[in-house]
Amino acid sequence: MKFVQRIRAELEAPREERMFGSGWISGTLALLAGIVGFLMVVVLRNPSLTSVPQLAVVHQSVLFRIALYFVLVSGFVLAALSLVLRRDKTLGTAAMVVTLLGTMIGSLPAHRDFQVGGIFFGVDFFVLNVLFTGFLFVPIERLFAQNRAQDIFREEWREDLFYYLVSSLFIQILSYLTLAPSNFVIHASDLGAVRAWVRDLPWIVQLVAIMLLTDIAQYWLHRAFHRVPFLWRFHAVHHSARSMDWIAGARMHFVEIIVLRSVTATPALVIGFDESAIQAYMLIVYVYSTFIHANLRGSFGFLEKILVVPRFHHWHHGIEKEAVDVNFAIHFPFIDRLFGTHHLPDGKWPAAYGVAGHPVPHGYWRQLLYPFGR
Repeated sequence: MKFVQRIRAELEAPREERMFGSGWISGTLALLAGIVGFLMVVVLRNPSLTSVPQLAVVHQSVLFRIALYFVLVSGFVLAALSLVLRRDKTLGTAAMVVTLLGTMIGSLPAHRDFQVGGIFFGVDFFVLNVLFTGFLFVPIERLFAQNRAQDIFREEWREDLFYYLVSSLFIQILSYLTLAPSNFVIHASDLGAVRAWVRDLPWIVQLVAIMLLTDIAQYWLHRAFHRVPFLWRFHAVHHSARSMDWIAGARMHFVEIIVLRSVTATPALVIGFDESAIQAYMLIVYVYSTFIHANLRGSFGFLEKILVVPRFHHWHHGIEKEAVDVNFAIHFPFIDRLFGTHHLPDGKWPAAYGVAGHPVPHGYWRQLLYPFGR
């Protein structure tokens, strides 16, 4: 436990101890490579239990194996470099141990693939999830940060990363609960003519229509989460983040994820949009949600009138009085203008983020139980 605390202390080290040539950068990258390599080796040895079925074709690719070897070798080399350069050997040692452990597990003889009644946990989805968004947004945030004093490993980064882990591991349950309402409505209604007409629409028209319909549905659900006290206790977990960056959007209570996804996905699935258009929307909304939470400065000019941008959504998370119950839309700010909840003062940003009084406790498990407490 003390070693884990030392790793955390090293990752969150002061800026003067993280300068180029100090071994911090190589140690951090080595630890990332080691963990990624270790987890992907575990996935390859037990795909039935740890892998999302849709990603099976990726794992079977020769390029994936080459990439995995490259990650493990990089982890080893970077760990060795950190051990040479850095006075505190914690990061280099941890990275070396994890990398070697992944290499050893990968070299063990083949064994029977473990399976539990069709149940799986999305370990590979978690790795690809964090890598994709991290490599996309971390460099952009470093270059165009609104809050330049905010570090990558800022306060509460561990619990927000854990939110990523939980939502990824339980993707099977979340997908089932998301699709259940729409499946019920489809079988209980006769919308054959409507569904056929919708499917004949041009693909790009379907995609824009999905974004618009889901944004309208989510707008009212979002307002309900703010106005109904019982629902607010779940949504307050999302608003409890005191820092805004690419990983802050992952902080969302399990119950809210289920309700939000099912309500927003139901219209698109029931009406009969093309499956590829729905999948494209899911990718867009995932990246877009990360984007609007990101620590990015700029006004984005005329785009602020057409699309939701970080400054618009940051005001939704602001802690001051003028930021309460505003900017509920996720894609199109005109919806907030239409219903009187639009707030975007020229050139101004919130002073701070979170919930007044900060009533939501720290830590994933306490936040999970918070809505059910007194």
